[in-house]
Amino acid sequence: MRIGILTGGGDVPGLNPCIRSITLSALDRGWDVVGFRRGWQGLLAIDPDDPSSVAANSLPLGRESVRGIDRQGGTILHTSRLDPRTVKGGDRTDHVLRVLETMGVDAMVTLGGDGTLRFSAHLASLGYPVVSVPKTMDNDVYGTDYCIGFATAVSRSVEAISRLRTTTESHERIAVVELFGRRSGETALLAGFLAQVDRTVISEVPVDLKALLPLLDEDKASNPANYAVLVVSEGAHIAGEASDETIAKSATARDDVGIGFRLARAIEAKTGHGTVLQELAYLMRAGEPDALDRMVGFAFGGLAVQLIEEKRHGRMLALKDGAYTHVPAATLLERTKSVDVDGLYDRKCYRAKLARIEGMPMFLY
Repeated sequence: MRIGILTGGGDVPGLNPCIRSITLSALDRGWDVVGFRRGWQGLLAIDPDDPSSVAANSLPLGRESVRGIDRQGGTILHTSRLDPRTVKGGDRTDHVLRVLETMGVDAMVTLGGDGTLRFSAHLASLGYPVVSVPKTMDNDVYGTDYCIGFATAVSRSVEAISRLRTTTESHERIAVVELFGRRSGETALLAGFLAQVDRTVISEVPVDLKALLPLLDEDKASNPANYAVLVVSEGAHIAGEASDETIAKSATARDDVGIGFRLARAIEAKTGHGTVLQELAYLMRAGEPDALDRMVGFAFGGLAVQLIEEKRHGRMLALKDGAYTHVPAATLLERTKSVDVDGLYDRKCYRAKLARIEGMPMFLY
């Protein structure tokens, strides 16, 4: 048996523990393991008849090559955002399958977010043995309560927000902290709640400046230290503004039209208060994984190999109600996962609310 591993989409802490776990679990069964570099892009770059292209875009994984990687952030396999069905020149699914067949890869374990796992589901629908592992710091893959990378991203955000308070207080300003989260505001909502910020703006609810700005003004005035903190998801938008792909892409590119910048400028223009603008961006996903992401990475890796051994293919690993499980690989195509606004968010106050707790999963969604 020979299995392949790849990581696609944005890197998150916890990928390397999962790669290590998959590799060691497979080696314990006497299997061979090959890693593909740069996600699906690496597979497309391989000419199976050219050994040099195989060597440049893949690598054998053994005990020594994964030793200690669980303590590292990112992914040793590197990554890319690419779907072989949408590249220039047309659908290249056939090329991917030919490479896998020629290299003798009997099954694939793919670690990724929505884009990577969509192509994994496509391969599964064609009958190729795939087990997919959800990872995204936005925690927005439908079908699982938890994705690798989420806990570390929230922890990093809470730490940064807490540290930023000293500067914001010293200058008596309003801090605007923009976090990743283009489609889902869960990371911002949970980080804002845990850091006990004054207000949080999420992707799912347009922000009304006429309502938000007086609240921030009141927050600052009522604080003896004379400052306030606002957390915002990068995918949020101001009521009345276009919420289109152009703005979303611009926000992701971290330029001046991002929502954090626009809110900071509006605060200064309409309240007269100075602001401290901080886009945490890639710092949320940088560095080593926390204990939870190591734990989930290890567990997902072991479970993926178990499913392959049992010939239970076409599955996506998941955490549901606190238990490890798996669902059909195409489950993520059924819906878009987003914040339960009615249960977890106060639209008028721009704050997290816990309308109910009993029966909710550990990681609210």
